[in-house]
Amino acid sequence: MSHANPSAEQICQLLHEVHTVAVVGLSPNPGRPSFHVAQALQGFGYRIFPVRPLVTEVLGEKAYPDLESLPEVPDIVDVFRAPEHVPAIVDSCIRLGIRRLWLQDGVVHEEAASRARQAGITVVMDRCMFRDHTQLCA
Repeated sequence: MSHANPSAEQICQLLHEVHTVAVVGLSPNPGRPSFHVAQALQGFGYRIFPVRPLVTEVLGEKAYPDLESLPEVPDIVDVFRAPEHVPAIVDSCIRLGIRRLWLQDGVVHEEAASRARQAGITVVMDRCMFRDHTQLCA
């Protein structure tokens, strides 16, 4: 069975409910899509937690090596990593009780998304959080 994303209305509602976003794979390089999306999310009023090993800070926020190191459980995890990393991220989300997972454009892992949904996690896959916020919730 292939993954079905929430409806446009449900995505907009989700984006209004969340306040903290763990951005996994957030690059400190201003030329990378993750940097632009996280910067825009900050501009929309979200608090971001950069999750990237070997980096101390991105966009003025302290960076963390993994989800387990965050100072609080984020409302949503936004993933900018290659699909092969998604199963481990899902494992962390399940362990930590994170209820929402967003896999950015091109990040597709059907099996991991299914496992996350079975654990009660809302999953949005192969969509851009910035674009959806702008287009669906304007």
